Amino acid sequence: MEHTFEKFGLQPFLIDAITEIGFTQPTEVQQKLIPAIQNGKSVIGQSQTGSGKTHTFLLPLVNKIDPSRKEVQVVITTPSRELAEQIYQAALQLVEKAPTKIIVQNFVGGTDKKRQMTKLAGIQPHIVIGTPGRILDLVTEKALLIYTSPVLVIDEADMTLDMGFLTDVDQIASKLPEKLQMLVFSATIPIKLQPFLKKYMSNPLFEQIQPKAIISPTIENWLISTKGKDRIDVIYELLTIGQPYLVMIFANTKSKVDELADGLKSRGLKVAKIHGDIPPRERKRVMKQVQNLEYQFVVATDLAARGIDIEGVSHVINAEIPRDLSFFIHRVGRTGRNNLKGTAITLYAPSDENLIIDIEKLGITFEPKTIQKGEIVETYDRKRRKTRENTSTDTVDPRLKSMISQTKKKVKPGYKKKMSRAIKESSDKKRRVERRSQANAIKKANKKK
Repeated sequence: MEHTFEKFGLQPFLIDAITEIGFTQPTEVQQKLIPAIQNGKSVIGQSQTGSGKTHTFLLPLVNKIDPSRKEVQVVITTPSRELAEQIYQAALQLVEKAPTKIIVQNFVGGTDKKRQMTKLAGIQPHIVIGTPGRILDLVTEKALLIYTSPVLVIDEADMTLDMGFLTDVDQIASKLPEKLQMLVFSATIPIKLQPFLKKYMSNPLFEQIQPKAIISPTIENWLISTKGKDRIDVIYELLTIGQPYLVMIFANTKSKVDELADGLKSRGLKVAKIHGDIPPRERKRVMKQVQNLEYQFVVATDLAARGIDIEGVSHVINAEIPRDLSFFIHRVGRTGRNNLKGTAITLYAPSDENLIIDIEKLGITFEPKTIQKGEIVETYDRKRRKTRENTSTDTVDPRLKSMISQTKKKVKPGYKKKMSRAIKESSDKKRRVERRSQANAIKKANKKK
């Protein structure tokens, strides 16, 4: 039976590699963009994490490498060291069985630059992968000779912009041949990114891959109120209820990650943390420990964790709701992969109501939950008060209507309580009168008998 990837005309060693990885059918983004990349077309691929975009550009580009040419033929930039490492490992996997060695090298900040320069003096790699800053450093030092590369890949372009690396990428692009094939992949295409794209790309193929579902149907999406509770205590309870396999806890800032990690550690849990201020070597070590399941709980910021593919995440906890709703989707998408079950838990306070409403407008529904006696149980919908019908049959005395209307205005302290008392007294009086008249009517009827 013909392998479905064979229709792309890939070399046998690549077919063997992807069969070994377990790929059977191309994803939607691969179906649409691999042929265009093979034909030398510049492309913009807008797709979510987990859509298979890494192999969308790696497969056709590795397929075109000429090992006999001892020069750079592909440059791939990515905004974080972790992402660079992932792409590097994926590329090594593909070239492992190549009949003639294809050299792939990874250049990121926080590593020994002098050692890298010494290595480059001997031989140039065929494929360059790395963070923009380090690649540009090596180019400026004339150690890395990228001017021979006809292809530039910018992975996670929106994140590259957010982290302030676009200027570095611009300088890298300016060192490449005028006739350049540029491949840009991004979850979103911000307006600020467009001038850069227009500068280097003329008539590119634009392909937007819509996710089949905003959240995988295998994910349970819970909403838990923290009103009147310490948020760290709530997270601690969630982590110690049941048997979560691997939990990612997201916060919006580095300081919040530190606060959550320290709080959970003080309660006796072993917690890893990932954010931009942690030294590169330590981050790499922590990631290895997470992959080896030495840590069960990981607290992270969005930018540090984005693109990091941690396998087997059973639970995601949003300790804070992100202001950028695309981050919410990225977070939740960490679990429930490959049709496995997952649980996403969002903690919220009354002040977060508008953010929750915005998420619901995307078509995302929540299951309201609460913690009772060491168990997670269903609870009432937070919107019950708005939807609940007014079942009261009491009518308000016309004399009190003016009092009610005044509550909308600025009134003296204690006025509202006074008004409530007056309404209650009026209702009680009315009920007494009704009961008395009913009793009198019964007496009269009995006398007639």
